[in-house]
Parts: sequence; structure tokens; C-alpha cells
Amino acid sequence: MKSSGSTALKIFAWLTVFAVAMGFLEAIVVVYMRQIYYPAGFDFPLSMLSPEMLSVEWIREIATIVMLAAIGILAGKNNLQRLLYFLFSFAIWDIFYYVALWLLLDWPSSLLTWDILFLIPVPWIGPVLAPVICSLTMIFMAISLTCLQEKGYDVRVKLYEWILIYLGAFIIFCTFIWDYSVIILRSGILTGSRTTEGAGQFWQMITEYIPLHYNWIIFAIGEILILVSMILILKRTKIKTL
Repeated sequence: MKSSGSTALKIFAWLTVFAVAMGFLEAIVVVYMRQIYYPAGFDFPLSMLSPEMLSVEWIREIATIVMLAAIGILAGKNNLQRLLYFLFSFAIWDIFYYVALWLLLDWPSSLLTWDILFLIPVPWIGPVLAPVICSLTMIFMAISLTCLQEKGYDVRVKLYEWILIYLGAFIIFCTFIWDYSVIILRSGILTGSRTTEGAGQFWQMITEYIPLHYNWIIFAIGEILILVSMILILKRTKIKTL
């Protein structure tokens, strides 16, 4: 038992080292990009990337997820641990990405500063605090469930618990993509209006849009669903073992 717990701590420690390094690397790439596209400092509305650069950014984002998933797969002993180690690595990477940006650019000025989070399939945006909360939740999930497994508990996630987790994650995802999804729908890109005029309207709306309101209530509902599922898993696992 002691050996298993020690092994898990070592894995978490090395995953942290890897993810922190990745966070700083990602931040440095963003420093270069902001120097090109936002020389006066990053802010909304967004500067539009060319189709070629947008494709490059999509590849970079996919590569980042693949790297984090690969390290989770290598570290885990079973499918649940592989997922948890991936979530842990992703969370540490995301938090230290912002730490690095703050050290390098003195940005964000606060946790309520808006940022662009991802670009696939549409731009994800939200206050920095929102992804940080998500990251802290993922760290809690990863450490608590992995440590239970390493202590000999039979950790199993039932179907309805997975449903709660994925539903909560989907709700949070919707809060991030809502603004630009609405812009796409209004421009007619997804409703059959693929004319040059419709495309021009879309780009104009993108380059003029400044987000002002984030739906924290919907975000909280997603978080609560995930945390309720975690409470159910932890409670059931400990009672069953006793």
C-alpha cells in the first residue's frame, strides 16, 4: 500500500514538472503571437487570423491535447487512471500557462480578464477564472480518485455518474462557445447563407465583438453536476469498502 501511494506521488510530481514546462512553452508561443497580432496588448475584439494561420493554430491545439493525452496514457495503469492523469496534466498545464503569461507579460490583470481559450470548433472565450476553476476541479478529481485506487479501494464510476460528469462538462463547454456560436448563426454561415456578403458579415461581427457578460449561473450548474457526481463516487466507494 505504502509503495503504491509513493508511486502515485512520484507520478503526480513528474506530471506536474511536464505540465508546468508545457504551460511555459505554450505561454512563450502566445507571447510571440501577441507581439505580431496585438502589439499594443491583447484585448477584444479579436484580430482575425488568415485561414492558413488558423489551420496552424488548430494543429497546435490538437498537438497539445495529443501530448497531454499521451503522457496520461503512459502514466496510468488502467483506463480510469489514464483519464485522470490526462485531466491532471491538462489542469496543471492550463494554470501554469496563465502563471507564465502573468510573469512574462503582466497579464491577465485579474482573474476576471477575458481570454480566448481554444479555437476548435469555434472560438472559446471566458474570464480567466472560469478555466482556472475547471482546472482545480480536474485536479481534485484526479488526486482523490487515484489516491483511493492506490490505497486499495475499488473505485468504479457508474453510468449515471459518468452522465453527470459529461453533462456538466458539456454545459460548461457551451458557456465558452456560446458567444461566437451565436455570431456564426446570425451571420448565416450555418443556415445556408454562404454568400460573399454573408461571409463578410461574419468577419465584421467577429472583429467588432467585445464580450461583456459571462453566464456564471450556467457555469455553476455544470460545476455542481460534476461535483455531485464526485461526491457520489467517493461516498459510495468508501461505504462499499467498509
